[in-house]
Amino acid sequence: MDIKHTWSGDVVIDLVAPDGSTYRLKNSSSSSTPNVATTYLVNASSEVANGTWRLKVQDVFSQDTGYVDAWRLTF
Repeated sequence: MDIKHTWSGDVVIDLVAPDGSTYRLKNSSSSSTPNVATTYLVNASSEVANGTWRLKVQDVFSQDTGYVDAWRLTF
């Protein structure tokens, strides 16, 4: 995934399965580095692959801005 953000520690990321189950990929932290460009591995073996998977990205603090530039889900 590639998320552009001025303060990466402000960003919380969840993967939401078709049935509404959520998988926390990243918690907020004190990191002041910009952007989140990484790969996360999730054990979603109990989920059905078919359906709409969503990426939920939250900025949990104020003052900064960002956007999801790209993300991909691979089974």
